[in-house]
Amino acid sequence: MNKIFQFGEKDILGRVISVDTATAVIEIDDLEKLRCMQVNRLVALESNAGQHLIGLIEKITRKAIDALLEGKENDAEVVEQNLVRISLIGTLFDKRGTHENVFTRTVESVPRINAACFPVEGESLTRFMQVIAQVAQDDLKKSLLIGNYTLDERAEAYLHGDRFFQRHAVVVGSTGSGKSWTTARLLEQVANLPQGNAIVFDIHGEYNTMQADGFRHFRIAGSSDLEKKTSLDDGVLYLPYWLLSYEALVSMLVDRSDQNAPNQAMIMSRAIIKAKQKSLENAGQKEIIENFTIDSPVPFNILDVEAELNSINTEMVTGSSCRDKQGDFHGKLSRLIARLEAKISDRRLGFLFKPPTETSAFEWLNEFATVLIAGRADQKDGKGGVKIIDFSEVPSDILPLMVSLIAKLAFSIHQWQPSNKRHPIALFCDEAHLYIPDTNNTDAAGEVSVDIFERIAKEGRKYGVGLVVISQRPSEVNKTVLSQCNNLLAMRLTNGEDQSVIKKLLPDSLGGFGDVLPILDIGEALIVGDASLLPSRIRIKEPSFEPSSATIPFWKKWSDDIKIGGVSDAVNNWRRQSMKRT
Repeated sequence: MNKIFQFGEKDILGRVISVDTATAVIEIDDLEKLRCMQVNRLVALESNAGQHLIGLIEKITRKAIDALLEGKENDAEVVEQNLVRISLIGTLFDKRGTHENVFTRTVESVPRINAACFPVEGESLTRFMQVIAQVAQDDLKKSLLIGNYTLDERAEAYLHGDRFFQRHAVVVGSTGSGKSWTTARLLEQVANLPQGNAIVFDIHGEYNTMQADGFRHFRIAGSSDLEKKTSLDDGVLYLPYWLLSYEALVSMLVDRSDQNAPNQAMIMSRAIIKAKQKSLENAGQKEIIENFTIDSPVPFNILDVEAELNSINTEMVTGSSCRDKQGDFHGKLSRLIARLEAKISDRRLGFLFKPPTETSAFEWLNEFATVLIAGRADQKDGKGGVKIIDFSEVPSDILPLMVSLIAKLAFSIHQWQPSNKRHPIALFCDEAHLYIPDTNNTDAAGEVSVDIFERIAKEGRKYGVGLVVISQRPSEVNKTVLSQCNNLLAMRLTNGEDQSVIKKLLPDSLGGFGDVLPILDIGEALIVGDASLLPSRIRIKEPSFEPSSATIPFWKKWSDDIKIGGVSDAVNNWRRQSMKRT
């Protein structure tokens, strides 16, 4: 048998003097060996026959101990005690079953007192990393190549694809740390799979550079699209108002500070149900009429709702003296009606309230959902498993509602689908702090969005919906959603609050692992979680299509003696509220 560790007596760093369930303390007598040790390096500890416990160096201390010399009470001899604290992360078996050199993330035993500790470096480190890589490569369909280990750049780092998306993930990093680069690397590997399936919420249009058969690009319709006959085939998405849930419509139309807000919400619900019933009757949908609710995705005419509200707002009823008097809600819906009329006439919201007529057909939702939710092989052209949706022209005040609308669509389709027909999908939530905010800093629209993403985070796995939460400010992201993410890819973080949030996501045994967050190199990440065979620093591989999120080189641009222009085009785009597209 070819053991990867061939340690001898001369390789011993020190011996165990203290141990608990997750850590061990090593005492080292040789000062030169102590100087060679580094925090977050790997070590191996003696365990049962044919096993080595693998650990990470968490802390190195050199402590002076005063010992009174015999017969010299006033003279003290200083004794140095060199201690190293080790976090236990797994076990390497020389042989397990029929397989040799097997690494697992379990710690089935703890080291004995006086057990020897050995460094994992040089050839030992290379052989160990090859074992890690081979474990992942044994099932290539489940392996996701993310980069190379910083400990040994010759060894490729893999993630377990199933566990990464099943148990959700969070990708964080300060501006310029390589966060978008990492996301692009993940997306490319999903896009290359025959049935890859993902939706990317691209808030700033960063991923429009990713052009290949595995990608399909969409953008939310802008005001300049209202007079054009753009459609799904053109990569333009309309999100008709009738797709919104009742709570989303209320958050958009009802002012919660209004004393009549509860009545307005109640009456609007009646008006929406009445409008949906009218639409179903006109379409001859008898079966749906008997079962639909206010949140059923049934097309209806928003003008019917407006007319009903106006009727109630001006209603006169016969009083006890047979004379007309104002109805119970006479004049109390004026602000609601005004807000509704303003939304309908707002060209910025044309994708909501002025969609093409075909979006009112019952068949339209089937086509829309298929394009967004179905996997690559189920698309008409067999392309575009990764759907990148550009939200850069969506007004910021309703951005949470629009992103959560598509997220809820994906979740609802899977929820109401027979289990044997569910095709798993991953939702990549770029700039997540904008629409999955911490509940202490949110408005009505944010609350609706948070509720949807919290439910996906808690229940998505059972329905085949995974989350990848991406943010440069994890301290501003909803804590419930973060707590459900069992995989962490952390790039460089310089803000103390953000570092604190990420450290809380780390296991107790790896608490000190997060101390390197502010000193990580660009494109380097700490990766910890169910999908990672080894918690480690990893240098992310370069994606084939680099996102257009690179920081603009100020000094270089200023140094070039080249006329740039473009201000007039920017002003025109601003006025039209739409980017000029060629």
